[in-house]
Amino acid sequence: MRILFIGDIFGSPGRRIVADHLQDMVRSHQADLVIANGENAAAGFGLTPRVTEELLGLGIDVLTSGNHIWDKKEILDYIGSQPRLIRPANYPDGVPGAGWYTGSTRAGVPYAVINLQGRTHLPNIDCPFRKADAILAALPDATRIRFIDFHAEVTSEKIAFCWHLEGRVTAIIGTHTHVPTADERILAGGTACLTDVGMTGPYDSVIGADKKAALGRFLHAIPHRLEPATGDVRLAAVLIDADDETGRALSIRRLMLRGD
Repeated sequence: MRILFIGDIFGSPGRRIVADHLQDMVRSHQADLVIANGENAAAGFGLTPRVTEELLGLGIDVLTSGNHIWDKKEILDYIGSQPRLIRPANYPDGVPGAGWYTGSTRAGVPYAVINLQGRTHLPNIDCPFRKADAILAALPDATRIRFIDFHAEVTSEKIAFCWHLEGRVTAIIGTHTHVPTADERILAGGTACLTDVGMTGPYDSVIGADKKAALGRFLHAIPHRLEPATGDVRLAAVLIDADDETGRALSIRRLMLRGD
């Protein structure tokens, strides 16, 4: 089985490059399952129902998210009705939506996609390590393909999370920082890990935002409204091959596609 995971889609530039290239990528890489983090796909902050349906309509099977999922309030009444949009599972009980999704590929291979959020420099929600343990214990044993988007700030927490779940999941790919890392590997237990897949959006920016406004914040400590940048748009992704029967990762490869 081959999984294509697309990093944080940022604003309309990120959505456009996905719309322009996703189907070609699926064909050329023969991807069986397409997952993407879309928490910043609506103008760089949050998601709306319209943007969610737009992205799913492009051929994305499951959309993950993170701490910005709540930025657009209209998502609160929608997220519970769209099971293919998930939010971090370790938000407290009573929060709308679900933290994982189970399905089957067109070839009939069952899979689970789980979204969890770190706690270092992020809201102090429930423990992602223990929540992961509980979710995995509840999954059917036949669901061997288990993919986790770990939305977290620091590499140490992400690496520790990988070691905690080594051999129990197919892949743990980090999101949130918008900066791609080059530390992809497969642990001895068969779990593919990468601390951050990077951003799908404008790289002539400060992690997606217009440079002038972002610099103003650092230089003058005065809040500036941040708008998505537009230049040097790229699609950051990772491709993972896995054994359908064991769930073990066989290979992991970073992809970076530049827009036209």
